Amino acid sequence: MSDPGSAEEHGARLRALGVAIRNEVLAARAGRPAAELARVSGSVAADVIYEIDRVGEARVIAWLTDHWPADQPVRLVMEGVEDDRLVVFPAGTDPGAVEWICIVDPIDGSRNLMFDKRSGWVLAAIAPATPDVHGLPSARLADVVAAAMTEIPTTRAWRADQYHAVVGCGAAGVMATAEDLRTGERSELSLAPSAATTFDHGFASFSHFLPDGKAWLAAVEQTVWDQVVPPSGSPRQIFEDQYLCSAGQLGEIMAGRDLLVGDLRPYALSALGLPTALSCHPYDVCIALILTELGGVFEDPFGGPVDVALDTTTPVAYMAYANETLAQLIRPAVRDAVIAARRASATDERPR
Repeated sequence: MSDPGSAEEHGARLRALGVAIRNEVLAARAGRPAAELARVSGSVAADVIYEIDRVGEARVIAWLTDHWPADQPVRLVMEGVEDDRLVVFPAGTDPGAVEWICIVDPIDGSRNLMFDKRSGWVLAAIAPATPDVHGLPSARLADVVAAAMTEIPTTRAWRADQYHAVVGCGAAGVMATAEDLRTGERSELSLAPSAATTFDHGFASFSHFLPDGKAWLAAVEQTVWDQVVPPSGSPRQIFEDQYLCSAGQLGEIMAGRDLLVGDLRPYALSALGLPTALSCHPYDVCIALILTELGGVFEDPFGGPVDVALDTTTPVAYMAYANETLAQLIRPAVRDAVIAARRASATDERPR
């Protein structure tokens, strides 16, 4: 494990990297037609890549080349870079000498930004490197020691937020700032998940962005709510907010606006015999450290840790809660509903 000073220093670099990417994307959006930035540029195993994504990717490479310290060799893991490519800084570093893994999503929420609907986020996290079975430097989500998420706002917004945490800092040590993009002035933000003990009149969402798997996901969600908040004579007032951006959803919990976010897409797509590429990936949730340092809960749907490698292709299913009280309230229902739905899928009794 790294020493705290190294984690804090790298955390500062992640914040600077996020601002550099944000500014590059904002400049490209101001100088290029929206239709051009929304054009499909290609695809990798992880996802479809749009022209707006290429802007951020290029800035990551340039920034790390210019700013990463030569005595702290790092491997870059990034959406847009295939997992079998070894991209290291300084260039030419022997794999065995790499000390850190830096995982980056240049834009989480590209589709929101392309249509100017909602903010996207730059995500970056860092973890000490250890050799994998092939001797290549690698790390897992639990190894992350610092993380930062930087907002890329819509053209209608003047403010861009940034959240950052170092492992072990606790809620008091989480940094949250807002930058006025008109003046460059920065101010501190208060960041705290909700202390609610029920879901009544709150936002609690299960992700179901695409037609495929929607029935499976909706059936699980309905089963969960029927167990936790049984139907009565009045409609249950629990609201959802489909924010097509995993980090954006987690950020809503960090800011106290959402109580729960669940992403079960890998299970639904597998149940239908479909590829799981259009699921959440490790780079989408590499900033979960910020939520847990704030006192929120981030776990797999069965209540255990989200134990995934920091790569670009592993499908990730997770549940995130504003606090442990809410987690305890709904965790058994989520676990039972997922198990039942997967069992039904295995016998071809799945909802479609």
